[in-house]
Amino acid sequence: MADYPINKIRNFGVIAHIDAGKTTTSERILFYTGMSHKIGEVHEGETVMDWMEQERERGITITAAATTAFWTPTDAKDAEAEKVKLNIIDTPGHIDFTIEVKRSLRVLDGAVVVFDGVAGVEPQSLTNWRYADDYNVPRICFINKLDRLGASFERSYQSILDQLSPNAVRFQIPDGHEDNFKGVVDLLTMEYVTFEGDRGERVVKSKDVPAHLQADAVKYRAELIEKIVEHDDAAMAAYLEGNEPDLATLRRIARKAVIDGKIYPVMTGSALKNKGVQLVLDAVAYYLPAPADIPAIKGVDQNTGSEIEVHADENEPFRALAFKTATDPYVGSLTFFRVYSGKLTAGSYVLNTRTGQQERIARIVRMHANERQEVKDIFAGNIAATVGMKDTKTGDTMCDPEHPIVLEGIEVPEPVISLRIEPKTKADQEKMGVALRKLADEDPTFRMATDEETGQMIIKGMGELHLEIIVDRMKREFAVEASTGRPQVAYKEAITAEAQAEGKYVKQTGGRGQYGHCWLRIEPLERGTGFEFENEIKGGAIPQEFVPAIEKGVREAIDRGVVAGFPIVDVKVTVYDGSYHDVDSNEMAFKIAGSMAFQEAVKRAKPVILEPIMKVEVIVPDNFLGAATGDLNSRRGQILNVTDRGSLGLKVIDARVPLSEMFGYATSMRSFSQGRANFNMEFSHYDPVPANIAAQIQEGKK
Repeated sequence: MADYPINKIRNFGVIAHIDAGKTTTSERILFYTGMSHKIGEVHEGETVMDWMEQERERGITITAAATTAFWTPTDAKDAEAEKVKLNIIDTPGHIDFTIEVKRSLRVLDGAVVVFDGVAGVEPQSLTNWRYADDYNVPRICFINKLDRLGASFERSYQSILDQLSPNAVRFQIPDGHEDNFKGVVDLLTMEYVTFEGDRGERVVKSKDVPAHLQADAVKYRAELIEKIVEHDDAAMAAYLEGNEPDLATLRRIARKAVIDGKIYPVMTGSALKNKGVQLVLDAVAYYLPAPADIPAIKGVDQNTGSEIEVHADENEPFRALAFKTATDPYVGSLTFFRVYSGKLTAGSYVLNTRTGQQERIARIVRMHANERQEVKDIFAGNIAATVGMKDTKTGDTMCDPEHPIVLEGIEVPEPVISLRIEPKTKADQEKMGVALRKLADEDPTFRMATDEETGQMIIKGMGELHLEIIVDRMKREFAVEASTGRPQVAYKEAITAEAQAEGKYVKQTGGRGQYGHCWLRIEPLERGTGFEFENEIKGGAIPQEFVPAIEKGVREAIDRGVVAGFPIVDVKVTVYDGSYHDVDSNEMAFKIAGSMAFQEAVKRAKPVILEPIMKVEVIVPDNFLGAATGDLNSRRGQILNVTDRGSLGLKVIDARVPLSEMFGYATSMRSFSQGRANFNMEFSHYDPVPANIAAQIQEGKK
């Protein structure tokens, strides 16, 4: 039997823009659920969830940390019956570590989205919200930092309505802002709630809503009730006749609407000042789904190829998705997985359907950040980790060997930046290879390759900070000293027209020769489509067994590029004619012919170099706006709009700027704004580079 009823489990993540107070919120959650006995502070470098040295030093979250805790709602009538088990994942806010958010949302059933009470919706909030939409993850919003100068609940709430969803609805209103922030009014129960004691651990509820909040509370409560009852016909009919449903009914309807993505409850507070976090946990218990509440996930049966629905039921065969691998200094490699059905017992075997290999599960551990608790079994709906798996990567399906299935994996974004890296000493050489391989296994957005011309190692990632952390982790965790070159932009090449070309490779000397001959047609595809290969050979002009060799030649030429050595993207290649020799034709000759034909065709197809364009948001005081826009223009930036942020005299510039122009921007921005501006940047799309820049790239100057 499962150790905890499945309807009492909540798998949720805490997601937010960088600096919205996400890790502080997570630390409060751990404290109030009794998982930690003192509150860790980000600014003191003592957090539990941010356990890596780099995270504590920089005050940011880099890896998603998983933790199990328990919570009894603050107004529970029967504490034991209403207690829920929380599997919590604290995800990073920085865009360079976006894969951590993406893969966490893939395995979570719900999310708490934290917003800064001053800034409201920020660029990374938008990105994370979009990821949550992709995976249909129900959400609760928490407007944090109401104690900060310039905080405004109403303005932040309005930014959620305008930019994220019109279905966000106030479940609370605050009493005061900044230094006067005292507590909140719970609109459903019409109670005034304050948080007392040194660390806000005593939740005090009173039916006396302060007089100055009475009118707002009545008005917003009516809005909330209307928003809830419109999702239930019987409740709606009763409400229109003047009969308001009771609290239990309202919560039941709201829960279903939240799970269906029709309502996003908005809560508020200040995690740093220990106000409001317990009520967010109540909302998690009341409104976020249990594993059994979410629709069955789909998988493909490896034996028959048919689609199977996987239900959160411990009596079905075991099926799980590995969503993260990590290197633990004490136990070696850890693989985190979410169990979708069945149960797993320590000592049993599981099949990895990507590799076709079976692996023995020696130990199952439940994680508390970087501490471990061993368990014998893990059941459907739970999240756990196992130690020492040999070849299991992010997105792999783990299942019962008798019932092979492939669950939908996790899409990994392409890296946009690269660095040359070399070990400082001969002794570091071997260690560096091992370290990079382990780090690449952990992080699918981090890639490594060797430059064939120079033999140097190249590492690729999502941004400067991402690669900086990788190099730093090599030094600390694997004791490898390395030197790095300048960051390089991940350019790509593409064609803009159709073209045809012939590739003929003939070497006929005495005896056995080489003969390969083909005609290829190439055409551009829409951005982001990738590569397509089509075979239109009629009448046996080329024997079918040589067509894969032509495709292989084309693929190799695509990786090498034609204009400036960058990979070619979004192209369709069709082989439609050619000829062969009975004796001299072989796969190698056709591979070379395919490569020659493709290179020639690209030259005729008006090729261009593409560069990554970044979505940049600069937050700058009014008086430095001219300097900021001038600087972005000088970087080939395109300014889309400038908006006001609150009453603090801040302007927000939304721009698109080529990544190659953004190196060193932080230093430049500090100097023109006297250190008072800040910016956020994330990948937007690829665009052709202007002709003069393309010439510089080809000469290796950029």
